[in-house]
Amino acid sequence: MFVSAHGLAHRFPGTDTLFEHLDFTIEPGHTVAICGPSGCGKSTLLSILAGWERPAEGSVERDGINRIGWVFQNPYGVPERSALDHVVFPLLAKGERRRDAEPEAMAAMELFDLGYAAERRFSDLSGGEAQRLMLARAVCSKPDLLLVDEPTAQLDTRTAHSVSHVLGNLAGQGMIVVVATHDPDTRDACERVIDLADYAPEDKRPPSSDVAAGAASGDAAGTAAAASGDGSAASVAAKIDMAAAETPEREGTR
Repeated sequence: MFVSAHGLAHRFPGTDTLFEHLDFTIEPGHTVAICGPSGCGKSTLLSILAGWERPAEGSVERDGINRIGWVFQNPYGVPERSALDHVVFPLLAKGERRRDAEPEAMAAMELFDLGYAAERRFSDLSGGEAQRLMLARAVCSKPDLLLVDEPTAQLDTRTAHSVSHVLGNLAGQGMIVVVATHDPDTRDACERVIDLADYAPEDKRPPSSDVAAGAASGDAAGTAAAASGDGSAASVAAKIDMAAAETPEREGTR
């Protein structure tokens, strides 16, 4: 099982190229951070990996990936249903009985320090709690490929650190985890980093990326600009059903 990018480049009609010449392969057991400045295409790359967006150039190969889970930057849920209902649903959809599924769902919630909120309605959760709830539900859906968009954007520093640590360990459950993030803590918790600033068109790359040129002229290398959130949000319906965020496998998107 793996997901591979071959010569990926992307641009939207009427806009500049976001990234180009992007090649990588990710296998189970690995957590990869997608980093870069705001607007560089982090969320767009997740969409391409999922098969939701067709790249302008290149292709994505998915082998043995039958289930894709996605945790959006802005969480959506069913207002009147409990937090536990949201997490237990993927297990019920697989045919498990409620009494058997609830302990597993509670364990997933505890991973993200949410056990206390099990009976709260989704509408009563804070933004940070809702974000962690979607992560717990994604864990219960047991995807082959888990895509996470800015998981710590709405969290305080302590909680963000805890979530980053859990994300770094999720790949140990046999899944491929790809995280779009601007958070240094989350980046450090991942085994591998793909910085999209390194794949921007030559004329768009920050001066600090050209270390060799700076050394040749005797100048010190410039400091890189601090990465910030992508800011782009997926267009989703205001109300969703209780299905886990999954898409069927698509082979060789071109």
